[in-house]
Amino acid sequence: MPQYKFRVNGREVSVDSWDAEQPLLYVLRNGLGLHGAKFGCGLGQCGACTVLLDGKVTRSCMTPVRTVAGRAVTTIEGLGTPEKPDAVAAAFIQEQAAQCGYCTSGMIVAAKALLTGTPHPTREQAKESLDGNLCRCGTYTRILNAVMRAAKA
Repeated sequence: MPQYKFRVNGREVSVDSWDAEQPLLYVLRNGLGLHGAKFGCGLGQCGACTVLLDGKVTRSCMTPVRTVAGRAVTTIEGLGTPEKPDAVAAAFIQEQAAQCGYCTSGMIVAAKALLTGTPHPTREQAKESLDGNLCRCGTYTRILNAVMRAAKA
């Protein structure tokens, strides 16, 4: 059985998969027990499955496991803990930017990528960077407020 080695949240992992096209999302959730990235649309259009691949926003539902070999994946679980959340997650909590919470991990991961590359974005830059992440509850104003709060932190 083919084996794929890569880093997840700073830890070396090795996964077996007969299917080189198996989505990274399934490997993360089913193989590694990381449930932060969610299955939303399965088409890479909603952002619920967002992770960072070598620091870049990536839709894990559309990323074949074979393409992550030797690379670094960061999931929401790699961005702090409930006791000590990342600055972006803390801002989401302070702004009460989650309703149902289904989109939240993807939003936080995408916001983290934005703030890593652009520490002090404009509100318009924040909107553009989150454009591919959908919130069906419509809490976009709070989400943007959280991103701007995290930029100030």
